[in-house]
Amino acid sequence: MKYEIITIFPEFFDSVFSCGILSKAREKGLVDIKIRDLRNFAEGKHKVVDDKPYGGGEGMLFLPKPLGKAIGAAKEGDEKTVVLLTSAQGRPLDGKLVRELRDYEKIVIVCGRYEGVDERVCDMHIDMEVSIGDYIVSGGEYAAAVITDSVSRLVPGVVGNSASTEDESLSDSLLSHPQYTRPETYEGVSVPEALLSGNHGEIARWRREARIKNTLKKRPDILDRAALTKDETAALCEWRETAAPDYRAYVALLHYPVYNSRLEKVSSAFTNLDIHDIARACRTYGVRKFFPVSPVKGQRELAQRVIKHWTVGAGAGFNETRSEAMRLVEIKNSLEDVTAEIEKLEGKKPEIIATDARIVEKMTGYGEMREKIMEADRPWLLLLGTGWGIAREVLDSADHTLKPVRSYGNYNHLSVRCAAAAIMDRLFSCEF
Repeated sequence: MKYEIITIFPEFFDSVFSCGILSKAREKGLVDIKIRDLRNFAEGKHKVVDDKPYGGGEGMLFLPKPLGKAIGAAKEGDEKTVVLLTSAQGRPLDGKLVRELRDYEKIVIVCGRYEGVDERVCDMHIDMEVSIGDYIVSGGEYAAAVITDSVSRLVPGVVGNSASTEDESLSDSLLSHPQYTRPETYEGVSVPEALLSGNHGEIARWRREARIKNTLKKRPDILDRAALTKDETAALCEWRETAAPDYRAYVALLHYPVYNSRLEKVSSAFTNLDIHDIARACRTYGVRKFFPVSPVKGQRELAQRVIKHWTVGAGAGFNETRSEAMRLVEIKNSLEDVTAEIEKLEGKKPEIIATDARIVEKMTGYGEMREKIMEADRPWLLLLGTGWGIAREVLDSADHTLKPVRSYGNYNHLSVRCAAAAIMDRLFSCEF
């Protein structure tokens, strides 16, 4: 594997590649790393490689001419080559990308600095921008070192025991299993018996199970990509209950004040399907209570008869799972009654998350909202609207307003029960 690294700080790599596995790989001729000083391709006495951006602004940009010449020189040869630019805007470096890069014969890495490079260089010469994480480092040299090391480890012969790269963390979207060495007992904690058994099959089974559990505990977000057997998937369903986050979520379905099609404030009617389907979604996603809200007495009485049928009436024995979901439902007169009930149950008022199909100022994305819910020690109330949406004064008083549920098209007319399921899945679903 050949690497051509273009940088304005070639001395950065003097120590990085002169020790450890990469040093030995270079000595054996398994990898060839060439560092190119960008200033050698600049013109003039001072070898200037950067300038101010057109249109003003802070920072400097790499000039297109010297960078284009450096890339051209680095690409010379008939090897299968890819040109990378280290950039915070790039594709995240993960195991999948590392394996893709391993298939090239030469990797040219442009170490980004300043505010970036002239866009024409990106369009003409760069095949891919790559980021090593959502944070800022002082220069692309750090990223270039990470890319070079991670890809080189997959080159045959670079790592002494090739099996070790196959069993490393993230190689198959699973973390490594815990490791133990002597003594057998340390401060009262013993090595797992399976590892002391001498039974290779038992050890292999223990390690596989331990890898899945370790990933569940530390990186549940990557478990979805792991290839698990049927038995492992069934066991995971049991293990994940122990890893469930302790979020405290409530849902209210507001029937007043909402808008009609003429944007007049009205009170909408309960529907049997809304109560049933949203209650089932709430039970699925771990919501503690579901509050349909209406100030109309007749509507509340009608809804209460439906709930009674499924919780204590004939329906309770007919369909236990439906009954279980309907036991979450509690009819309320107003939103104020809902927040008061939650405060009574939780000891503090809930933070209100409003939903709306329209675009308003300062809406919150689902990823950000999910992080808040999972991390904050407080109750949350997800507020759903009926009719043509929740009245403006209610939206304005909410702590957060979620962005609309959208696809790539412009059609945006989901029923409230469909939108509720989609929203709850984004906010409360299991990641594996």
